[in-house]
Amino acid sequence: MTQPYRRKLKTLVGAASVIAAGNDSAPDTGIRRAISLAKIAEREKITGLFTADLLQADPAGLAGTTGSQDPLIALAALSQATSHIGLIATVSTSWLHPYHLARQIGTLDHLSGGRAGWNAVTSSVGEENFGEGALPPPEVRYARASEFIEVINALFDANQPDAVQRTASGGISIDPAKLHAINYRGDYFQVAGPLNVPPPPQRRPVQFQAGQSEAGVSLGARFAEVIYTSQPTFEAAQAFVADVQQRARRVGREQNLPLIMNSFHAIIGDSDADVARRLREKHERINYEQGRLRVADMLGGEIDLRDLPLDRPLPAALIPALAQVHRRQGRAAIFRSFALEGLTLRELIIKAEETGHWFTAGIPKVLADAIEQRYRAGVLDVISLHGLGQPDQQDLLLNGLLPELRRRNLLDSDYVGDDFRSSLELAPLSQG
Repeated sequence: MTQPYRRKLKTLVGAASVIAAGNDSAPDTGIRRAISLAKIAEREKITGLFTADLLQADPAGLAGTTGSQDPLIALAALSQATSHIGLIATVSTSWLHPYHLARQIGTLDHLSGGRAGWNAVTSSVGEENFGEGALPPPEVRYARASEFIEVINALFDANQPDAVQRTASGGISIDPAKLHAINYRGDYFQVAGPLNVPPPPQRRPVQFQAGQSEAGVSLGARFAEVIYTSQPTFEAAQAFVADVQQRARRVGREQNLPLIMNSFHAIIGDSDADVARRLREKHERINYEQGRLRVADMLGGEIDLRDLPLDRPLPAALIPALAQVHRRQGRAAIFRSFALEGLTLRELIIKAEETGHWFTAGIPKVLADAIEQRYRAGVLDVISLHGLGQPDQQDLLLNGLLPELRRRNLLDSDYVGDDFRSSLELAPLSQG
């Protein structure tokens, strides 16, 4: 009996920072490094470059450098130094406007020759920078996100593919009769259209979505082409995927189920002893006082853990009910389950170093086993790998883990098709 076709595992890495540092020898050090790493990723046939984002300066330093550059502008620069790799920008549906984003991400798709994608997040921070006295509750943020995506899709679908033509002089002409209004009227957005950026090469840049609260899962099941989720265990991944697929089928997506993306946080070593040393040194570097703040943040940000003993579980009275959490409900659910299992505060701080993501330490074979298990079980389609640009991990990633995954025939040997949508082997878009 012929086995059904299964796409290979798709891979992402984080795009490096383009930012100039105060101690750089030249102001273009950041962009030169980012370009160099992007070229290495493309040489390795990595499917896409991913950029996270925050719209807030983090005073406690919990977010590291996330948010220190605008993803769309950074990826626009990297698009000119690469030719095949996908480019995914994280975008807030709570603080930005869909018409503006459609112009930006549509232009990035033109600029890159059809390699743009965007990751929709509802944002759990940043309200102070956008005229909001308080963060809107999750149900409001997700209702707005739903309209945001509806507007984006309508704008891209309304315009005719041949609305723009190349002229004899080498410029372009646009036929305004082929750009069509959408006349969208919702509770949060009123957008007449048409979009004045002509149809992008992919028609719609690829739609990612991050969020695993109840509302977030429903949003992803309805709209996302790739759902980015934190599932620290194999069993949690199985339950999540079953839930998402059931919801997607209920909204008519039987033939177009969303792909599932996990971020794989790993320590790679070249022997068991080396792995043990790296893991021990990682734990020795943890700032446990800052770790208390990080765990509090993982649990919604409204509890104080500063005076609690490290080697005892959290008091039950401090563990918030999910209904009380308005920031990162999905992440809070993960850490709430850890706390209810009886993990000590020290153990929670160690877990929080990976912010609830899937974590494994091992030699390349051990890591590949963990990845292959999820892939073969049908709960992993896209994986974000770490280590590129890290001096102590890059060689082990490029010459250890990636070759092991290729040896198992899990990865593409080259890019599939001519655009990002093709490389991900997504189902064709329905006719707009």
